[in-house]
Amino acid sequence: MATYQKFMGGFEVNRRLLGAGVVLTGAGALIGLAGTALVGAALLSAGRGWVQKLETPPTELAHRTLNQARAASLAGLEAWRAEHPGMTSHN
Repeated sequence: MATYQKFMGGFEVNRRLLGAGVVLTGAGALIGLAGTALVGAALLSAGRGWVQKLETPPTELAHRTLNQARAASLAGLEAWRAEHPGMTSHN
């Protein structure tokens, strides 16, 4: 026999059906979380393998690019100063 809970205005909820829905929703959420963890582990493993196969490590590439950017910035500043003699950043 179904157990009903009556709320304001005659709104009735089948508590067994509601409980079963809550249990199934919780189980689905746990299965989804487990699936997400497996996908994350697979992607992490693939990413590590890809990085290990690179000829140049990403940190070295980042340092090289940063040094190139600094050199380009300095060259630009020196070229600007050569075009505008007597001007400083304080003027």
